[in-house]
Amino acid sequence: MEKKRRSKWFWVFLIIFLAAAAFAVYYYVSQQKKEEVYDKLKENNKTEEPEVKEEPKQEPVQAVPEEPEAELVDIPIDFAGLQEMNPEIYAWIRIPGTEVDYPIVQRPEDDAYYLDHTIEGAEGLPGSIYTESLNKKDFTDKNTVIYGHNMKDNTMFGSLKDYKDSAYMDEHSEVYIYTPEHIFTYKIFGAVTYDSRHIMVAFDFAQDEQYQAYLDSLSQVRNMASYINTDIPVTTADRIITMSTCNGNNDQRFLVEAVLIDEK
Repeated sequence: MEKKRRSKWFWVFLIIFLAAAAFAVYYYVSQQKKEEVYDKLKENNKTEEPEVKEEPKQEPVQAVPEEPEAELVDIPIDFAGLQEMNPEIYAWIRIPGTEVDYPIVQRPEDDAYYLDHTIEGAEGLPGSIYTESLNKKDFTDKNTVIYGHNMKDNTMFGSLKDYKDSAYMDEHSEVYIYTPEHIFTYKIFGAVTYDSRHIMVAFDFAQDEQYQAYLDSLSQVRNMASYINTDIPVTTADRIITMSTCNGNNDQRFLVEAVLIDEK
């Protein structure tokens, strides 16, 4: 009797083990396929430092005052191709020397959709890099909050945790955001372990007093995982981006802050 009971439990545990192993393999393969989508997009949309081209000069037909020549911005991202894949792709973010090199999406009718959906609509991690409908898609808001998962393999916003090191911040300080019409260049001025409040709800950045209150709250954080570069002045006249990711604590977020220094 005892022997039969042991045999029964052996088969039960074996079935559980095999089921768990099968799920682990399925999950790993599924994750690899999702990440391969982003790897392919990066390969097809390699970017370099922004360049500006001037329009060719033309001889005037009549002697009229010449207007300043418009600058043509060379956008290195294939937005037409990206938007065929997903029309909700509206920008691309890149931090040279890091893993951050991704399209940005926004779904106005469901702000949380891309938290657990890839740009192809596959459900689950790693999700996407996205903004919420509280932010406009032209980056004219005083603060645009960009979300991404803190992946253990440093993909998505997983590499942001390296900005806890001030030396790393100095070496990887520029952020480029591309849209179909513009290139925005930002300078990273801080990395902060912050509380979990919804920044765009807690602060009205259209009001200078509240914008300043947010900037003050960043500099008032005191912990080993935060650093503000006071050599980079930021005022309420500036436009900033906040890159927001989780840090393993439901009551906290890890934020990397950057200020706009150039727009083409």
